[in-house]
Amino acid sequence: MEWIEAMNYAINYMEEHLTTKICARDISEQVYLSEFYFQKGFKILTGYTVGEYVRNRRLTLAAYDILKGNESLIDIAYKYQYETPESFSKAFRRFHGINPSQVSNMSYMLKPFQRLIIKIEVEGGNKMNVRVERKDLIKLYGLEKEFNIETSYSEIPIFWDEYFKEDRQELKGTYGVCIDLEKKGIFRYLIADDYLGQKLPDRFKIVEVPEMEWAIFECRGPLPTALQTVNTRIWSEWLPGNGTYELAAGINIEKYSEGDINSPDYLSEIWIPVKKK
Repeated sequence: MEWIEAMNYAINYMEEHLTTKICARDISEQVYLSEFYFQKGFKILTGYTVGEYVRNRRLTLAAYDILKGNESLIDIAYKYQYETPESFSKAFRRFHGINPSQVSNMSYMLKPFQRLIIKIEVEGGNKMNVRVERKDLIKLYGLEKEFNIETSYSEIPIFWDEYFKEDRQELKGTYGVCIDLEKKGIFRYLIADDYLGQKLPDRFKIVEVPEMEWAIFECRGPLPTALQTVNTRIWSEWLPGNGTYELAAGINIEKYSEGDINSPDYLSEIWIPVKKK
């Protein structure tokens, strides 16, 4: 299944199951993608996590059902997979700004969230700087932590800040490595360097990345803007637009060079494992 086709199929699946219990893994299995890559790509393409999309759509439809007046608030809460009417009311108020009981008198306050359709329009003539390389087994060591895919965008920068505030010299932070654990919504992340056989403090982990092909994208400019821009183009242009490669293993790597990360000439790279279609 092609990348954009897979994303739209996933949205259709979510729409058809808004009144049943589903999770990101259920959806990713429908489109034959790892949960890690599915969630990452969905967030980059739409600006929403899978959980946010499902929640926003449920609360929108719930508001419409309240306006119709054919079901009780309790039934609507359970219909859209809330465990209690109280948890439904809290989520509803946070999203719409009013309580469910106020809908009939304050319907103008509702914030409808419409279903998405993903379309790709490639604009401009800037060619992406990408090369495909086969790399032998890579040995890395680093400080690792598990993250929830839903909250990782805000939590990973904090992880970096906390480490470097300690002013320790055992780790330069050449790489940022994401590894799919095939656990519900969880992945490993490492602040890492190349492992050369040296003795390490107990708190560091050694990771072996098997031999494989990588699509390596060059990023030029200050962080994090340069990485975010290229990441968006990978998922919105390169993956749907190239006819040769598709995603392979559940891992991706960001490589950072030495130098001023705020410089307009700062060099970083994004490594995506690929295989021929």
